[in-house]
Amino acid sequence: MAITQNYKLNLIQWYPGHIAKAEKNLKEQLKRVDVVLEVRDARIPLATHHPQISEWVGSKARVLVINRVDMIPPQVRSLWIDWFKRQGEFAYFTNAQHGKGIAEIMQAAQAAGVALNQRRCDRGMLPRPVRAVVIGFPNVGKSALINRLLGKRVVESAARPGVTRQLRWVRISEHLELLDAPGVIPARMEDQEAALKLAICDDIGEASYDNQLVAAALVDLLNYLEAVATDLLPKKPLQSRYQLDSISDTGDVYLHALAEHRYKGDVERAARQLLTDFRKGLLGILPLELPPN
Repeated sequence: MAITQNYKLNLIQWYPGHIAKAEKNLKEQLKRVDVVLEVRDARIPLATHHPQISEWVGSKARVLVINRVDMIPPQVRSLWIDWFKRQGEFAYFTNAQHGKGIAEIMQAAQAAGVALNQRRCDRGMLPRPVRAVVIGFPNVGKSALINRLLGKRVVESAARPGVTRQLRWVRISEHLELLDAPGVIPARMEDQEAALKLAICDDIGEASYDNQLVAAALVDLLNYLEAVATDLLPKKPLQSRYQLDSISDTGDVYLHALAEHRYKGDVERAARQLLTDFRKGLLGILPLELPPN
């Protein structure tokens, strides 16, 4: 679905200096890494795939982590599991905030290092901890994942993009060391439909977008998904939350109607509240992407 057709004049671009610097440092540190944990947002697992990940990973082992599994319905998770299998990938679904799926990630990361230490032993060298790096877009839950793996809070974690600004090695156990890296994002967002989804999910800096345009895009996207995947999603999430049906309106028309209905005509307030409610799960468990085909 092309949700960008009404938003072409308002391109979303965000590449702050700390991310540019971190990406350069990350590329240098990758030489020392054995395993890459790629973390994506379960609501938008395609939009949160960095196009350069394959280039960065090269021949290294990669563990695909789909975080925030609690924010999508179980049926949608099953569809994604099957889709990733067809692509030749195994996806680990986690809820890092509450610790779900963390033990499996630990095992996968350590297993990836077994071959490494076997090669070291074959050359007469002592085994060493597996070195892993956690890579992903801002605010997809990388720091929360590391804190869960360690069993205590060692890296700052917050529900907003851009909190982690420095690369930092953290020893998880005698078998595993993790590099916590700031969120990485393409220097230029060529895919504006993906950029809108990042903005809706708060996985990109707020300075890069207009709240009203993004909230309107969210309404259009929810209307589209309700039409094509009725059996997978909560019915009429906007009507349930605001007692105002959206199905016959464009996103922009609905946003203005919501402002009149709830917020004394304040469209900006309506837009901010709509985005906040979605991000907090108050509209229901809603994915914004479904597996292709």
